[in-house]
Amino acid sequence: MYKAVFLDWDDTIGDFHGSALRSLSEIYEHFGLQRYFSSFDEYMALYVPHNIELWEQYGRSEVTKEFLQRDRFEYPFYAKGLSKPALARQTGDAFIRLTSDNYRLLPHAREVIAELSKRYPLTVITNGFVELQYKKIDANGMRPFFRHIVLSEEVGMQKPDPDIFRHALLLNGVTADEAVMVGDSYSSDIQGAINAGIDQIWLSTTHDDRPATHKITDIRELLELLSNA
Repeated sequence: MYKAVFLDWDDTIGDFHGSALRSLSEIYEHFGLQRYFSSFDEYMALYVPHNIELWEQYGRSEVTKEFLQRDRFEYPFYAKGLSKPALARQTGDAFIRLTSDNYRLLPHAREVIAELSKRYPLTVITNGFVELQYKKIDANGMRPFFRHIVLSEEVGMQKPDPDIFRHALLLNGVTADEAVMVGDSYSSDIQGAINAGIDQIWLSTTHDDRPATHKITDIRELLELLSNA
């Protein structure tokens, strides 16, 4: 029987992918980026893979938050042989503002989290930036459902470092075998929990067969799964 449930935030509870896509589309139009790219699709084809790579490096503490924020918006211009640091900085600042304004929860997330909070103490564990994560959680009225919010910037550790999960265990006064981690990212959430000796629930619609204690395709499955855990 689990005594605590840990959850990732972005793309597990909140729709970061959707908010980022909406925000980048607005940025592309507002800043006239069609002057430099043949289409929004071309811009995204340059931005997205590099952004994913940077977040993986950030999770391994190989780059700083400041480098990630700057480089992901400079890179699409560099890839076209252009140097636009001032414009990249403007688009980066706009992205921080717009992703907060455009942020929505994933379907069914609110009702699932509200119900789970009646059964378990819930803790968010996220690598997201402090200035964004609290805004996104509070703007969607989700703070009351969580006993703890563990942000990597505040505790000085990032998923998949097992120490950030151990920190959450200490906050909840439970042992590794009494907790379970729910998340969409295998490298950050699932592998990190494995490294800490914590059971995992992988929220994924892929056919990836990497090991996890449980795998679900819809957040609503948590209610039945955790009622039997």
